[in-house]
Amino acid sequence: MSVEKILFYLFASILILAALRVITARNPVHSALFLVLAFFSSAALWILLQAEFLAITLVLVYVGAVMVLFLFVVMMLNINLDVLREGFIKYLPVGVIVAVVSAIEMGIVITGAFGLDKVAAPVKKAADYKNTEAIAKVLYTDYLFAFEVAAVLLLVAIVAAIALTMRKRPNTLYQDPSKQVRVKKEDRLRVVKMQTEEKQS
Repeated sequence: MSVEKILFYLFASILILAALRVITARNPVHSALFLVLAFFSSAALWILLQAEFLAITLVLVYVGAVMVLFLFVVMMLNINLDVLREGFIKYLPVGVIVAVVSAIEMGIVITGAFGLDKVAAPVKKAADYKNTEAIAKVLYTDYLFAFEVAAVLLLVAIVAAIALTMRKRPNTLYQDPSKQVRVKKEDRLRVVKMQTEEKQS
């Protein structure tokens, strides 16, 4: 077995375990961190497929930006885990059905039941081949609409995260810049005169 296959099976195993921990971890922060590990493992697999640009983009965009947004939302929302655990059994049958249907669909696609031809071996490219340029040509021509839709969805997610964290809370202290500007010395400082006491010998 070659070193490339060993690395593939290693990162693929880490990816599967991390994905399982994302949905089984009880702490949302731990789930988000396992998702980061899954992204790094996927990036390693893409590097093995000679898709360096996609691997770097996955790390920079998803790990560097989207996951920070997820952690920000999870930590700021103060999620009540007890309520989530109470509804887990209630929605378990629906989750099992969705998981089974998804597994069947992926199996059909992988086995080629949709009429997909056998995937040809990747063509060896020259050393000066730029996969970034090739991806850009396809992304901004054939998949331009899908790319713009994904950008709008990310923008909506950012706005939603900000809106969720900006809600009013009873015990939260807010600053009023207008009051801070109008403050005077007498409002913050009070001089108290006290008589000195002489120590008796």
